[in-house]
Amino acid sequence: MNIDITKEYPFTGHRLDLDGLNYHYLDEGSGDPVVMVHGNPSWSFYYRNLVLALRDRYRCIVPDHMGCGLSDKPGDDRYDYTLSRRVDDLERLLDHLGIRENITLVLHDWGGMIGMAYAVRHPERIRRLVILNTAAFHLPKEKPFPLALRICRDTWIGALLVRGLNAFSLAASFVGCKRNPMPTDLRRAYRSPYDSWQNRIATLRFVQDIPLSPGDRNYELVSSVARGLEQFTSRPMLICWGEKDFVFDRHFLAEWQRRFPGAEVHSFADCGHYILEDAGEEIVPLIAAFLDRTTAVKAGTP
Repeated sequence: MNIDITKEYPFTGHRLDLDGLNYHYLDEGSGDPVVMVHGNPSWSFYYRNLVLALRDRYRCIVPDHMGCGLSDKPGDDRYDYTLSRRVDDLERLLDHLGIRENITLVLHDWGGMIGMAYAVRHPERIRRLVILNTAAFHLPKEKPFPLALRICRDTWIGALLVRGLNAFSLAASFVGCKRNPMPTDLRRAYRSPYDSWQNRIATLRFVQDIPLSPGDRNYELVSSVARGLEQFTSRPMLICWGEKDFVFDRHFLAEWQRRFPGAEVHSFADCGHYILEDAGEEIVPLIAAFLDRTTAVKAGTP
């Protein structure tokens, strides 16, 4: 990294050896575990303010997916950049830490698919869900696949833009916030792990791994996760949503609400994809209150 982010990210990281590769994660605080799973092209930095707000009473676990953030960024010869491998990594981390019950999942972007695939594997471990502009099902029928993602997913031009010019991370840092555009230093912090062709491999592989039709790698895995979501309808769920997200828009929100009619929903008409940046001053307290309230219910207190 080329910039000092210690003021914004004042944590001591940990590393788990995954077959000779360093998998970076935060482990802050104590109490019931809150596992925060990021997406693409962000990293654990996205959850920094939520960790600071919760670590006095919860154990906050925040991994950097392989190829992202402070984790290693291996080539394809050393790591299989697929959804199923991401889920395996998360499972190995939580098993390594002995975290097997009362888990709260906080999910954003690709983190929704990864986290809910883990949840479907181990539904008995999941206590609560916090959903932030993400999905755990296929592209809604009403939602066209964005052209920009299509170019990145399917063309050599997209590969050149993403890995050569860091276009995906760069664009996200500009358009991801609508109410509160990121200042220059914050945009740089988000992009800082992705500072070379090699270090942008995961950014591209995530987009290339999006399954759109039967026969695509991971299509059946996404289908099986979607089928498994109904077993969580009785779990407490909080949904916080930026309506100006150009990918995870109102069609995705509507699908979450259709599947989870009892969820507590807070939708922000003027906010975009990076909802914790755009409306963090509102959403972080909402998440903290939701966790505290549902913890009290679990404990049987008034």
